[in-house]
Amino acid sequence: MAIQILKDLRGLKVTVIHPHDAEGVDLIEHLKRIGCTVEALWPIPAAFPAAADVVILAIDHENRETLQKLLKEQDERGPTLIAVVGYEDPATLQIVIESGALAIVQRPIRPFGLLTNLLLARSLWLERSEAERKIRKLERKIGGMQKTQKAKTILMSSQGLTEDAAYETMRRQAMSKRVSVEEIAVAIINAYELLNGPVKGA
Repeated sequence: MAIQILKDLRGLKVTVIHPHDAEGVDLIEHLKRIGCTVEALWPIPAAFPAAADVVILAIDHENRETLQKLLKEQDERGPTLIAVVGYEDPATLQIVIESGALAIVQRPIRPFGLLTNLLLARSLWLERSEAERKIRKLERKIGGMQKTQKAKTILMSSQGLTEDAAYETMRRQAMSKRVSVEEIAVAIINAYELLNGPVKGA
């Protein structure tokens, strides 16, 4: 996975939100040498660019209010965030924690360590994204199982079927209509509740 991430760094869309000073220029040049496509923004924007894969954000407690507004607008599936800090005072560290940054670059910014931080942050972001994808898939699966169970309960109650027979009925309907059992379950639930109201105990 690490090798693939290294390959993917070339062409990675990186937005640098940093003052237009010598250090900011050096940072942009370092990233370009790595092979990233770089966009520079300053002052701090109202939202992260939608196309950015990675955002490198200068964090300073003097800009706390503006930073908090920006971070509040961040989507949970937003870009990989790397913080640039100059001081380790409590106020600055608090913003770093609130930002959800996956790596930190310390001032003065040097080429050594930048690639490592970029690789580490991107790796963590991809792992987290994959974990979230698996969680959503599991939640959908559990939701489908609950709907199927609810539909079986309706058929068992209304038609006097056993649990196995109720499921087999739904399975046959799903096969004949070329849809999933869950879709049949939803149709049964909707039809029942339209005529009878919510299923008791559901």
